Amino acid sequence: MEFRLLGTVSVDTFTGPLPLGPAKRRSLLAALLLSANTPVSIARLTDSLWDDAPPLHARSVIQGHVSRLRALLVGADAEAYGVELVTLGDAYVLRLPETLLDAQRFEELLTLARGQRSPADAVLMFKEALSLWQGPALSGAFAGRPLQAAAHSLEESRLATVEQMARAYAALGDHNRAAAVLRAEAVAHPMRESLAAALMTALYRAGRQSEALDWFHRTRRLLADELGIDPGHELADAYALILRGDPGPDAGREGGRNAPDGQGPAARGPVRPSGGGSRGAFGNGAVRTDRPTGAESTTGTNATATAEPPGPPGDLSGAPSPAPPRPLPVPSLAGEPHPTDLLPRAPRGFQGRSTELAALTRAAAGEAPVCLITGPAGVGKTALALQWAHRNAAAFPDGRLFADLRGFSDTGEPALVEVLREFLLALGVAPRRVPESAAAAAALFRSLTDRRRMLVVLDNARHSATVRPLLPGGTDCVTLVTSRHRLEGLIASDAARPVPLDVLEPPDGTALLAGVLGEDRVLAEPVAARRLAELCGGLPLALRVTAARLAGRPSWTLAGLADELADERSRLTYLDVDDTGVSAALRLTVQQLPQDAVHQLARLGHHPGSHFDPYTAAALAGTDPVVATAALERLAAAHLVTEAAPGRWVLHDLVRLYARGLDPEGGPEALTGVLDHYIATALAAADTAEPGGEPCFVLPEDYRRPVAVRDFVDRATAMHWLATERDDLALAADAARTAGLHDRAWRIILLQWPQVVWRVRDNWSPLLELALDSARAQDDAYAESRVLNLLGWVLTEEGRAAEAIALLERSPALARQAGDRLGEATALINLAVVQAEQGELDTALEDCGRAVGLAREEQDAHTEMLALQHLARMQLTANRPHEALASVRTALDLGPEHEEIARRVLLLTTSGEARLSLGEESEGILLLDRAAGEAERAGYDEGAVQALQALLRVTAEPEYRKRYEEAVRRLNDDG
Repeated sequence: MEFRLLGTVSVDTFTGPLPLGPAKRRSLLAALLLSANTPVSIARLTDSLWDDAPPLHARSVIQGHVSRLRALLVGADAEAYGVELVTLGDAYVLRLPETLLDAQRFEELLTLARGQRSPADAVLMFKEALSLWQGPALSGAFAGRPLQAAAHSLEESRLATVEQMARAYAALGDHNRAAAVLRAEAVAHPMRESLAAALMTALYRAGRQSEALDWFHRTRRLLADELGIDPGHELADAYALILRGDPGPDAGREGGRNAPDGQGPAARGPVRPSGGGSRGAFGNGAVRTDRPTGAESTTGTNATATAEPPGPPGDLSGAPSPAPPRPLPVPSLAGEPHPTDLLPRAPRGFQGRSTELAALTRAAAGEAPVCLITGPAGVGKTALALQWAHRNAAAFPDGRLFADLRGFSDTGEPALVEVLREFLLALGVAPRRVPESAAAAAALFRSLTDRRRMLVVLDNARHSATVRPLLPGGTDCVTLVTSRHRLEGLIASDAARPVPLDVLEPPDGTALLAGVLGEDRVLAEPVAARRLAELCGGLPLALRVTAARLAGRPSWTLAGLADELADERSRLTYLDVDDTGVSAALRLTVQQLPQDAVHQLARLGHHPGSHFDPYTAAALAGTDPVVATAALERLAAAHLVTEAAPGRWVLHDLVRLYARGLDPEGGPEALTGVLDHYIATALAAADTAEPGGEPCFVLPEDYRRPVAVRDFVDRATAMHWLATERDDLALAADAARTAGLHDRAWRIILLQWPQVVWRVRDNWSPLLELALDSARAQDDAYAESRVLNLLGWVLTEEGRAAEAIALLERSPALARQAGDRLGEATALINLAVVQAEQGELDTALEDCGRAVGLAREEQDAHTEMLALQHLARMQLTANRPHEALASVRTALDLGPEHEEIARRVLLLTTSGEARLSLGEESEGILLLDRAAGEAERAGYDEGAVQALQALLRVTAEPEYRKRYEEAVRRLNDDG
């Protein structure tokens, strides 16, 4: 078990990271970890979770997060690791061995590194410490002020560590390495003067004076433009050192790798040829040879040379010379030196990606880095790699290599030995000296790149195994790999640093169109240009195809093409041109997948919603959640689906259209499966949220129960699911109605009734009107009555009493026709509520009394409690407080209090108002305060407003006024 703060706040276990859930729970964990083994008060946690005024129920929220976090730790067998989350009075303490916390190990490694006498040992310690960082500190958490301060402190510590490691490299004379690690941070923190000064010094001492001076002037301009200040003393001192030509403290150090003139002392004994220059395959070295180099040997794989003691040219005796010899060039493998550059041209019209370019720069720092650019087909991975490569050409004086591994091509992947042959020829190896076996060629490639600063770009890799033999041997070499797969094996074996690539935002997509079509054409139709970018889903390939169509047809308008693309049936056709297009790119990805993943993808194309979890995916594919999860993982690895949140996946619009075409005949079966899944899950949610109160328990005749249905542990999780899935449930109901599956449509809508009651002002009437249409289309009296009941009540709450009464007056008769006595009781209750509001109090009391009687005859406590709640309110309105109190007492005796929060709050409010009517003011205030408190703790703002409103009629207590205004504000914000 490992706790992480240096990156995304997480808990890693043997089976994978714990599903921590929302950002505030991660914030809670971060706050506890930052004070590990020390009690953290509720007040401190509140400051960490909210950066403005916390809600009144903050303590309850924190307690809920603590409870869930404790359950997660217990489930992961945390006790076996000595981990325990303990409550101590008004505080919590997370007890754990500090070795399990990455931030603590980071500090320990820094302490060890600073105590090392050897710079080489210090470098190793610093590198190990920095390897613990996996992104910005405390990522994924909602950072209140204490967490923001902690994250800043951790980041400062990391930057200081980078600067210390650079000083250790400088002490070793390895100024190029010092510059490499400093450059990435200087780019990310351009106004940190200490970084800029250290980088300038490292560049200068590495013999790169022009780069050092350029960095100074860039930083000086930035400080002047952004802050209006001149460089501080650190920058000024570094600049003066360069202008003076100061050689620095280690310029003449024996064996230094980066003397400013590029020449170190003569080497003795077996050495590799130096890669410090750019005159040929090896550059210049202060060595001479008395036997053939590796290219001239019989094996063709020996890349070493033997250096003799220095002496005059032609003198092999080793006798001392009165003057140092001039360095002799090491023979090139090809005979004549030539530049090594296989990069294709820089991409035209490249737009945006500043964040990803900066991430690549950071990933490229360090020793022999492998940077892994991943993303879906057509997202611009190759363009990003080439853009970065061309921008940073000066960082690789010994050459740049490129190979298209064609991992997702119809033509198949090239033979590994052929790729290596191309690389070796570019490095100057004579054709006849290229080894025939891939293993020998890879060994020679690693040997030749060992002392070089080179860039290797491996495009369109399909497998990690294909990449490994092509990795260069030099610690100063950088490798960029692009792939539609995540290549997790390469991350595990070679510490590849992933740089995920997503679609372009609309402004960048519009700029890409302008780069091809010209700004004038895009500026003439800015709205249409943005619409095109959105219809292309931000996919650069789709945008370029769209731009190509328009560029060849100057008479076409952007708006006209946008109208064509708006039709989903033909969109993919319009996004293909010649042999290039979205469909072709996706086809090459899909054909690499196993059949079960292809089947899952095809069924996802028929999903009516915007996102899906393993249960939904299983229902679409006709499998179980375990099989669906495995398929989703494969699809995610191929970047065909994206995990937007733990257990929550999304599909790009263009991928959805392509997937739908993979199995068009399976659409009806997939739709029915997912609709029945929603019915089953919504039933489970409604039953958990309001036990015994589901309004539609009769299932469709051809209903197919899913293999597995989500289990809800409590009311909160059930209500959360209903709230989260509201939009997708609406889309599913609309798809059901369009497909003629009306029996599914009205059930999916009506089963959301707990959420409708909880958030009655959230504009439910359009959705309920859709349900009413489906019920009437099916000529189902039971369904129509049930929908009318809920719709009528919602209209009443919206202040549309006339419309409500017109609907509700028909509902009791429909329920009687269907033999639905409980439905008739509910209809009478809702009708009575409107009648009371319209002043027909006697009729309302009579109808509500009939509803109580029907519910008792059916022995349904839930409906009886509902009827009594409204009856009590009407009795109070009729100035019959004693009867109202009796109805409240009877109702409260019927239901379990913890399951009926909303109803209990309303009953307590009525009881409190009744006490006030009887002159029992203190008792009434006590009951109303209790009702308001319970409503606030449960997040039931409607009930809180009603109770507090009643309190304010009898007391001017400022606290009640404040709580009332906050409840109204929350209600308005949420609704």
